[in-house]
Amino acid sequence: MRKVVSALFISLDGVAEAPDQWQFDFDAEMGEELGKSMESADAILLGRVTYTEWAGYWPTVTEGEDAGFANWINNSPKYVVSSTLDNADDWANSTLLKGDLAAEIDKLKATEGKDITVAGSPGLVRSLIEHDLLDELVLLIHPVVAGGGRKKLFADDATLTKLELVSAKPTSSGVIIATYRPGR
Repeated sequence: MRKVVSALFISLDGVAEAPDQWQFDFDAEMGEELGKSMESADAILLGRVTYTEWAGYWPTVTEGEDAGFANWINNSPKYVVSSTLDNADDWANSTLLKGDLAAEIDKLKATEGKDITVAGSPGLVRSLIEHDLLDELVLLIHPVVAGGGRKKLFADDATLTKLELVSAKPTSSGVIIATYRPGR
């Protein structure tokens, strides 16, 4: 069975929204971790917000340092989780998942293939964890306090959820790459 895996940038104060506004360093170790994530996955889950933002951007990237990622994400099957979109036609290889989240994810996990990665989409990651559908969570914890006005990965009223630490390693820029699995 396939695994659903997420790798997210997060600040010390739990902010996962808009890392481009608070992520000051991107080092080789983070690039290596995200590269491994891409190599081990052949399908992508996206929430509505990330899909809407990225569908207008990544198809336009054809050269430069982000061209490799753009090629990978543009050509990979993408599954968009949304209850408000009518279709996912704005980005090639995208399919809208509109039904019951657990049933849709179970169907995807039962298909042949590599891991299914969640790209960005902290709201979707939160829902996957709440419904015990996420198999692995990699947090790239940045040594920065992002401050107010941005969404945190977990709401203050989130239910208690136990995760098990699989590994943790610091990078040259002071980021901690921590890998967790559900404490099932």
